[in-house]
Amino acid sequence: MNTTELLSIAAAIVPDREAIVFDGRRLTFEALQDRVNRLANALAGLGVGPGDRVATLQVNTNHQVEACFAAAKLDAVYVPLNFRSRAAELIHMLNESEAAVLLVGGRYAGHVRSFASEMRSVSSFVALDAHVEGWRSYESLLSSASSRERFPRGGGDDLTVILFTAGTTGEPKGVMLSHESFSSYVLANVAPADPDEQGRNILTVPLYHIAAMQAVMSAVYGGRTLVIQRQFEPVEWMRLVERERANRAMMVPTMLKMLMDHPEFGSYDLSSLDVITYGAAPMPLEVIRRAIHEFPGARFINAFGQTETAATITMLPPDDHVLEGTSDEIETKLRRLTSIGRPLEDVEVRIVDEDGAPVAVGEVGEIAASGPRLMKGYWRREAATAEVIRDGWLYTGDLGRFDEDGYIYLAGRARDFIKRGGEMVSPLEVEQALHSHPAVEEAAVIGVPDSDWGERVLAVVALKEGESVSGSEISEYCRARLASFKKPESVVFVDRLPRNALGKVLKKTLRERHGCPVEGK
Repeated sequence: MNTTELLSIAAAIVPDREAIVFDGRRLTFEALQDRVNRLANALAGLGVGPGDRVATLQVNTNHQVEACFAAAKLDAVYVPLNFRSRAAELIHMLNESEAAVLLVGGRYAGHVRSFASEMRSVSSFVALDAHVEGWRSYESLLSSASSRERFPRGGGDDLTVILFTAGTTGEPKGVMLSHESFSSYVLANVAPADPDEQGRNILTVPLYHIAAMQAVMSAVYGGRTLVIQRQFEPVEWMRLVERERANRAMMVPTMLKMLMDHPEFGSYDLSSLDVITYGAAPMPLEVIRRAIHEFPGARFINAFGQTETAATITMLPPDDHVLEGTSDEIETKLRRLTSIGRPLEDVEVRIVDEDGAPVAVGEVGEIAASGPRLMKGYWRREAATAEVIRDGWLYTGDLGRFDEDGYIYLAGRARDFIKRGGEMVSPLEVEQALHSHPAVEEAAVIGVPDSDWGERVLAVVALKEGESVSGSEISEYCRARLASFKKPESVVFVDRLPRNALGKVLKKTLRERHGCPVEGK
């Protein structure tokens, strides 16, 4: 199924319903379809055709949604760029993808112009929301373009989006996603637009991320209103939820924690929230338990996936977040809150050893997935593709284990596992123990070189305001809860952990900073 059909179906069923609310502007599904058609015709006038790449550099706005569908109508490929990237990274991504057109937000225009001469393929620059000398204006292009419907020829297996990975361990790689990567998930998990039921999604995850892209596709097909926030800011988020009566939200753990920690939390009416989906980074048990209490009317979903899997492959459903029942039932649910749930029905998931053979229940191995929505591969990286896609299975690089009920528990990234004296230490397991300490605000665990043991376990810890504890106390706390070889042998105290925009701890940065640790405090 071509992704443009998702919009066409909704526009036919609920044409007058609001599709997008953004920055004081309200677009119906009919108006969104019209703008998409106009943009497609305008891009065609700039020479964009099948297979050409159309890139955007902007915070969340309605423009990215329009550009994604407009590119698909031309059988072109949409490339949303991380607006937090440095110049060298942007040059790499633009040259790697050979983007023909670049749509740029006003706040990034000067940045782009500073390295424009290093871009090899971009022939047209379009200013999205500001006048830039020598560039075309987005709104002027639309107003002068035809609204004639364009019908793509591409099928489900054709490339439609390239999303670049974060590049925390090297140059960003372009993940190639087909129409089927999106539509297979949507059709299996989302009901089509209904004239009698109206959902309202608040979108704050950046649109260069797979979770946001799938959220857009799901909302459009489901006839839900997208309430778009440029970038996450707690007070504005709460104001938008209250004013627009948003009933669905996609959050990352750090966003959820920032909301609940904010002094104005409780000053806004958030009772409209019915479904809160979280993911993209591990969720500390203490945070999700608190969220369940603070949002009593909301149903929670833990969605696990990655760019290469085109978002969700396993899910912990709302029922597993309801902490009711006997003491044994509650204990089981608390344990499951530390899992990523079970595989979705339209995806096959295995946990395998180094030879690709399934491991026994309870044993740790690499999570591998198979199904129609997986990436086609890395853009022009055949060797890298062959490393992760083997015999139809995508090897995610995430380690985990099944329990006897089919729930999957993460054990960390394969490259992050610590090899200490022949023993394997899961950083995630140690981090969970650290997060349970009453004085610890956040913590991360890395391995550092050691001449005797090969690697030693180092904990990087940020304490809660007003708390004081020594490194030896932290280490002893973990030793009482873990096998002795897993306890942190060194502890470094910091004000906060380095994270990317989606809340993932930058372990590469920690290794660079703390490769030769000394205990603090």
